[in-house]
Amino acid sequence: KTRWVVLRWPTPSMAQAANMSTEAFEDFYFRVCTMDYGKMAKASKALQKRMARADRVQLKSPGTDLAFSIKGLGAVICSGDRNIPDGEVFSCPVKTSINGVIQFNTPTLYAGTRFDNVKLEFKNGRVVRATSSNTTRLNEILDTDAGARFTGEFSLGFNPHILNPMCDILFDEKIAGSLHLTPGQAYEDCDNGNRSAVHWDMVLIQRPEWGGGEVILDGEVIRKDGLFVPKDLQPLNPKNLK
Repeated sequence: KTRWVVLRWPTPSMAQAANMSTEAFEDFYFRVCTMDYGKMAKASKALQKRMARADRVQLKSPGTDLAFSIKGLGAVICSGDRNIPDGEVFSCPVKTSINGVIQFNTPTLYAGTRFDNVKLEFKNGRVVRATSSNTTRLNEILDTDAGARFTGEFSLGFNPHILNPMCDILFDEKIAGSLHLTPGQAYEDCDNGNRSAVHWDMVLIQRPEWGGGEVILDGEVIRKDGLFVPKDLQPLNPKNLK
């Protein structure tokens, strides 16, 4: 086996995407990349255990009322072992279980095209209606293959240093108080059987300044307005994780 690593260096173009000066972005970049990921890994274990044994997930936010099952699909901690920056625990919806609607409040890029205000409506796991700032192109991508209208990932993000989207999914999917839902291919770690050429992480931020919201596992509110509520999950809140 060949060991390899890809190193990204902070550049003026990345700073521009983040709406920062180059100097401010460099400080942000190194702060994010050098945080205590060992502390994050330890704090993530309680969330991983809760998600691994959970069945029903409900997501509520302005424009969002979505429910699905993650029963039996496990959960994986992402705390710097593969990606830096990092900060999420992911699972996967049971393929045909999603019903309701989700309104994403961050921009997303796919194949060079930017999409704003993506809204997906699900019935029995499948996207039956999709709108955005470019609805035609959005639906073209979701029609790539049979699996592109089903989902392959559900995740909660909690990096305390990443607060705003910059159209770079390596950062955006880790935003504190965020979640993402992913049309397309499932990861083998939490495999619901969905297969697709598409894997498109779409991010919803639930902090108060972004409209707030709740994540509910088996009837218990585990995160409200971007902050974890149960005592065992509070170490993942920004003031405790920094």
